[in-house]
Amino acid sequence: MEYNIRKYLILALCLCVSTSIFSQSKKNTNQIDDRAYWVNQLYKMSAPILSNMSKGELKKNMVVEYSPTWDGRNKDVAYMEAFGRLIAGIAPWLNLPDDNTPEGKQRKQMHEWALQSYANAVDPNNPDYLLWTGSNQVLVDAAYIANSFIRAPKTLWEPLDQVTKERYIKEFKSLRKIRPAYNNWLLFRAMIEAFFVSINEEYDGYVLDVAIRKINEWYLGDGWYADGPEYSLDYYNGYVMHPMYVEIIEVMENKKIYSPVKFELALRRMQRYNQLIERLISPEASFPAVGRSMTYRMGAFQALSLSAWKYGLPKTMTNGQVRNALTSVMKRMFTNEDNYNKEGYLQLGFVGHQPNLADYYTNAGSLYITSLVFLPLGLPANHEFWTSPAEEWTSRKAWSGQPFLKDYHESIKQ
Repeated sequence: MEYNIRKYLILALCLCVSTSIFSQSKKNTNQIDDRAYWVNQLYKMSAPILSNMSKGELKKNMVVEYSPTWDGRNKDVAYMEAFGRLIAGIAPWLNLPDDNTPEGKQRKQMHEWALQSYANAVDPNNPDYLLWTGSNQVLVDAAYIANSFIRAPKTLWEPLDQVTKERYIKEFKSLRKIRPAYNNWLLFRAMIEAFFVSINEEYDGYVLDVAIRKINEWYLGDGWYADGPEYSLDYYNGYVMHPMYVEIIEVMENKKIYSPVKFELALRRMQRYNQLIERLISPEASFPAVGRSMTYRMGAFQALSLSAWKYGLPKTMTNGQVRNALTSVMKRMFTNEDNYNKEGYLQLGFVGHQPNLADYYTNAGSLYITSLVFLPLGLPANHEFWTSPAEEWTSRKAWSGQPFLKDYHESIKQ
């Protein structure tokens, strides 16, 4: 009798241990699956652009859709928009060291394509030489290219041959004649000058100073900037303003150049914005379709992704919470196959194909700004952003009656 009881106790203990191991294994698999899902989405989005551009065939093969209300600007802006915005989003991932994992093999291929695409973009004799003149729009997307170099200098800038580097410096300097619009565009001029700072090239300090002071004057409180003298309810704080502002000031401080706004202050404001943008993710993993450029899709979360990758998240949220929230939104959005056309390029819409949502300046190339959500892939697979257990995000807790952190106004003026 005593033997049988002991036997059953041992069997029960083994069953508990096995269940625990299985549960833990399943949990770890879920975390790995999240990263694999992100990588697969990145590769699906990037490969048609970079594989073609590396061969000088992007203009030949890319199927470009333009807004029904297109304003008549040179349509070739689409190719720089596609390349510049995409490469800024995937730069941190390309910065990871080579390895023999399936992901590592994809990344190595993408890196090779990217370096050749960079060279083709500034080679006047290449079919994919980008449009560097004739439209003020090129300032915007040249800034994203400059931003990619700042995000991964050792992987994307330093390996370029000297001729290609000199061509970029020449093309970037030629854009100084463009007068930026009196809004977030000030940051595009400043980003290019910040890139010059980062490589110890001659830079225009006045442009940097004016952009930093002006954006600071447009700060409203609670982590939000007005995009110019009047506030617009949209996602330009995520698409452009917080990330570029923080990264420009960071470059200046790293090079011991005076900035009228400190990096620490700019970062605190961005982290407050991140707290609020996370709360805008609904329990169903959607977010409000409001404002200009809603076809930029998940680019709205660039500031949150940037913090997850480079600066750490606000103390009020966890890695598992943010990864789960962003993954859930990504799945909710990209399960719809109509986000892509049959050739594999993004097409106009928010979720799926909705051309009527496009603004007068929007084309298929513009849409690759959604890649800016992929910045956390610059963290290695063993980082806690990827390995920590998935947790529910704020609105899901709130609407299911669970405890969640209350929110309150923060000024962060200084």
